[in-house]
Amino acid sequence: MNPEEFEIFIACVPGLEHELLSEIKKNKFKQTKLMVGGASLFGDWHDVWRANFYLRGATKVLVRFTSFRATHLAQLDRLSHKLNWENLLQYKKPFRVETVCRKSKIYHSGAATERISKAISDKIDAKEDPNSRIVIKTRISSDICTISLDSSGEGLHKRGYKIATGKAPIRETLAALFLRKMKFDGSQVVYDPMCGSGTIVIEAAEIALGLPAGRNRTFAFMDLPSFQKDEYEKLTKINQKKINHKFYGSDRDNGAIQNSIKNSRKANVETFCRFKTSSIGNATPPTQEPGIILVNPPYGKRVGDRKKLFALYRSLGQTLSTKFFDWHVGIITSDPGLAESTGLKFLDISSAVDNGGIKVKLYETKINHPQI
Repeated sequence: MNPEEFEIFIACVPGLEHELLSEIKKNKFKQTKLMVGGASLFGDWHDVWRANFYLRGATKVLVRFTSFRATHLAQLDRLSHKLNWENLLQYKKPFRVETVCRKSKIYHSGAATERISKAISDKIDAKEDPNSRIVIKTRISSDICTISLDSSGEGLHKRGYKIATGKAPIRETLAALFLRKMKFDGSQVVYDPMCGSGTIVIEAAEIALGLPAGRNRTFAFMDLPSFQKDEYEKLTKINQKKINHKFYGSDRDNGAIQNSIKNSRKANVETFCRFKTSSIGNATPPTQEPGIILVNPPYGKRVGDRKKLFALYRSLGQTLSTKFFDWHVGIITSDPGLAESTGLKFLDISSAVDNGGIKVKLYETKINHPQI
């Protein structure tokens, strides 16, 4: 391993680590390893910048700064003061520390945070600020203290384009990983018949066009002494692909359609997205060539009465089974009973993953022609 390299942990929604690792490898990162809740690799600051800028399924990119054994607060204080914080953080730049303690002799996270914060302040002459986007994440587990720097800042699902949202939107990172799970490679048409604010449709368009996830936002690493703007700009040039197909969304709520249009315009993909107002019962294939349907209907948790949703899911299943022959279908829901009420025979059901605090699964199938 190159002495200038360090461990980088790329976090994702737990349950979709394999899809994230696939994306990481496609983007030519090396020395990758599957982990619980994400993947790790060894690289330098260029890799940190690229991971934040390009990866669509990553929720955070953490730089593993150091790891050591600590069994009491005085030891944590002493070892924290020995670290080269001045090489990692900007002099006099505010920061904040977040600490989690599990199964350790040091069990008080607030006291541990105070010790680490004091060590940093003494080295870089800066005060802790609860609003700073420079975050030092400390995890003390089984007496091993691991200190990481959050290089991302705001969660990476925030692409920088969403100016309008619906009642219960799917996160962009989850949409991207579910599309990857459905073998979407940019060449297929994607249709979301309950598109809400357009997240799935816009993600599909950006993937097909080769547009990086982070092109419309800034990152915490830009406030670090290691950041070199010229080098960053060389690594993050955008080469938009040419495509001859479009991506489609419909929703019965005209307000949702207007939100989708606004968001696609802000993301600069409106030329490749088509949105229209339509109920599920009136949905029709947007193209003659079959493609992928990925839909995130209400679950009856935050939006909608569960009892009333059975009719909606039955209508969804009937529409898909009678009109969308040869389409690859993915339905995201937290409720097996609602999924079953579609009447569709699912070929694959994913493990449960978190969508805004609700455990959901992806139910996949292919719509076959009826037997004559």
